[in-house]
Amino acid sequence: MSTNRHPVSGAPGSGARRPPRAPHSPFDWLDEQARLRADAGLVRTLRPRAADAGGHLDLASNDYLGLTRHPEVTEGAAAAARRWGGGATGSRLVTGSTELHAELERELADFCGFEAALVLSSGYAANLAAVTALAPHGSLIVSDAGNHASLIDGCRLARATTQVVPHSDPDAVRKALAAHDGRDGPAVLVSDSVFSVDGDAAPLAELANVCRESGAGLIIDDAHGLGVLGDGGRGAPHAAGLAGAADTVVTLTLSKSFGSQGGAVLGPAKVIDHLVNAARTFIFDTGLAPAAAGAALAALRLLRREPERAARARQVAAELHRRLTAEGLSAVRPDAAVVSVRAPAPESAVRWAADCRAAGLAVGCFRPPSVPDGISRLRLTARADLTDEQIADAVRVISRTAPR
Repeated sequence: MSTNRHPVSGAPGSGARRPPRAPHSPFDWLDEQARLRADAGLVRTLRPRAADAGGHLDLASNDYLGLTRHPEVTEGAAAAARRWGGGATGSRLVTGSTELHAELERELADFCGFEAALVLSSGYAANLAAVTALAPHGSLIVSDAGNHASLIDGCRLARATTQVVPHSDPDAVRKALAAHDGRDGPAVLVSDSVFSVDGDAAPLAELANVCRESGAGLIIDDAHGLGVLGDGGRGAPHAAGLAGAADTVVTLTLSKSFGSQGGAVLGPAKVIDHLVNAARTFIFDTGLAPAAAGAALAALRLLRREPERAARARQVAAELHRRLTAEGLSAVRPDAAVVSVRAPAPESAVRWAADCRAAGLAVGCFRPPSVPDGISRLRLTARADLTDEQIADAVRVISRTAPR
């Protein structure tokens, strides 16, 4: 009698016996990885925060305009949840699009000066959508060496060839674009507008001119510019005169200045239509929760009424930098609302941040591999709602706990 079953090695009657194996897990290799991280001082841990921030002065979050707990923003979230439910219920193309999403997209595009907008579940998803959908096979992506991980991952997932160029170097971009003949596909430059590690701004106007010399497109991640730079916080592309340009696409996040969650892509209507039909992180992802959309819309409307919040965030950043450097610390001059303070080594940066926390101040701590230059630092957020007294207190704590 025939059988379709494969013979089982070591089964009764097969004439073979397997020696007993020592207990083994396919993930045992993780033990060595954990040891290497510990030896390098690079272990990361989750630290759940209390609802009241644990009584700490917060210079670690990205709440640049201080809107996360604003009554209008939280009520915007609550009202949206009451009306539309706790979740989007499906992808945007199925059941995940509500009238609220469309309203947010119209007002975002109008505020930032672009023809159309598309809201996604995160800024990360927005960057993946824009880069992968706008860089087909045969095209060239020129990517700044200081770009955020989401742009880097977009480049890795795209079917284009990626060339990484030195940080904020228009001449290097020009050389990379000149080497692409364009016969097999278009070229596009991808860059942060404000780089998240040191808070320095890209030379957007110059980069746009370089792209136009060769007919390349420009994708700008304005996550750290929206709400801080430009007229009334309309963003770095608006400040650079690129709002509404036919060759410019902007991605942004709703989780920083707008105190909510989610991301968006802004640009010409035909670009947005293409993303709806081609961007996998839009098509196959559940839509942004209505509560997040409601909170972001409330924050946007509040910023329209109170545009001075953007200027205040920049003022706080400049004052933090002035006071920190006066104390002899090495701080990078901020172009927006991020203030970076250099640390001698990863271990000392971690200890410095912990000592600040123990003194009642929450600060960010960036170290390899999160920083491409290998330089560890404290990362401070300049919030528009910080008082002069809080700024002075923060500088005193940072200076007193600095590694000696």
